[in-house]
Amino acid sequence: MANSLSILTDRLRWEEKALYTTALNMGLRASIVDVKSSSIDISDESTLPAEVRDSDVVLQRCVSHYRGLYYTAVLERFGRRVINSFMTSLMTGNKLLTSLELVKRGIPTPKTYVSFSDESAVEFMERHGYPMVVKPVVGSWGRMVTKVDDRDDANTLVEFRRMLQDPTYQVYYLQEYVRRPPRDLRAVVVGDDVVAAEYRYQPPGDWRTNIARGGRAEPVSLEGHDREIVLKAAEAVGGGVLGVDAMETEDGLLVHEVNGGVEFHGVTHATGVDVATKIIEYARSVAKR
Repeated sequence: MANSLSILTDRLRWEEKALYTTALNMGLRASIVDVKSSSIDISDESTLPAEVRDSDVVLQRCVSHYRGLYYTAVLERFGRRVINSFMTSLMTGNKLLTSLELVKRGIPTPKTYVSFSDESAVEFMERHGYPMVVKPVVGSWGRMVTKVDDRDDANTLVEFRRMLQDPTYQVYYLQEYVRRPPRDLRAVVVGDDVVAAEYRYQPPGDWRTNIARGGRAEPVSLEGHDREIVLKAAEAVGGGVLGVDAMETEDGLLVHEVNGGVEFHGVTHATGVDVATKIIEYARSVAKR
C-alpha cells in the first residue's frame, strides 16, 4: 500500500503547504524537498535525497519550469513515479508544443503561428493584421504576454525582446486575438476528472485574466461538451494534475493553455472544493499502480 510521498519545490507556496498537511492528515508519510539543495550523481540512485528515495510517489511542484523538468528526468531515470511526468512537464511548459498537440488532436484552440526572427515576426503581423497576442514560448503568470495593436507596438516589442539574453525569445509564438467576455475559464484536472472550475475575470486596466495579476475568481460548473474538451486537452499533454485554460466564443470553448504547475489556492477558495485532497488521493492511486 502506498504510504509515502515527497513534494518537490523550489519555493514554498500555499499549495505545497496544503498538499503536505493534507497528506499527513490522510496518514501518509510526507516530506517537502527543496530541489535547490540537491546535487545528484545521475548514475547512483543512493545520491537522491533520502526522503525521495523512500517515497512511493513524488509530486513535482517547482516554480522553475527547468528545475522541475530536469529533476523529473533524473527521477524517472531511476524508475521513480513523478506527477507530473517528464513528458507532461515538457509539453505543458512549452506553449508551442502544447498548441501543436491540441491542433493535431482537433481540440479547439486559437489560431497560432510561429516566426523565427524579429523581421519575420513583424512582417507576419503586418500581413495578418492587428491586434495579435505575442507570448513567450516558456513562461507563466501572464508575464511577457503582450497584445500588439499596430506596427509601432510590434517594433517596440521586438526591440525589447532583442535585448533579452534568453534564446527562447528568438522564437515568436503568435496567436490571434480572441474577442471574448472579460473572463476566461480555468479548470483543474486531476487524473481523468475535472475536480474544480472557475471563471477568472480580468482586473481593471488589464486584458489578462491571471489571478496573480489581480483578477478575481467565480465558481462555475463544467458539464457536457465543455467538460469533454477540457478532458481531451488534458489527455493531449499526457495527463496528471493540470490547469486547462479556455476562452468562451460564439462557437464554443477555445483552449489556449494547459498549465502543468497549476496553482489551486484561488479555485479552492472560489469553489470550496478541497483540491489538495483530490491531488493526494490521485497521487496515492498512481503509487499503487
